[in-house]
Amino acid sequence: MHDSDNQRFELFLNSSRVGLLDYVVKGDEIHLVHTEVNPEHQGKHLAAILVRESLQDIRDQGDRQVVPVCSYVVKYMEKHPDTHDLLKGTIEEAVASCRWPGAN
Repeated sequence: MHDSDNQRFELFLNSSRVGLLDYVVKGDEIHLVHTEVNPEHQGKHLAAILVRESLQDIRDQGDRQVVPVCSYVVKYMEKHPDTHDLLKGTIEEAVASCRWPGAN
């Protein structure tokens, strides 16, 4: 579900929100900045579903280029070349500019 008022995509199981993907719009770019899944639902591939569906929504809208800031989104897009056409720049640039958790 897209919550444009709060600039986030959300994932629900039944009526409970279990994940979110926050973004910031800058002109014709959409910066995907943070992905999270509730701890009790981690390990169920829900983050991948959330990112996949969010990217599909962005594709369907057709008016924004993706700038992946969140390391999870970068890794997802790196593994899914079919998403690279959405990128502002290349996947190599996204990987190089991403600060991986725990990196110095």
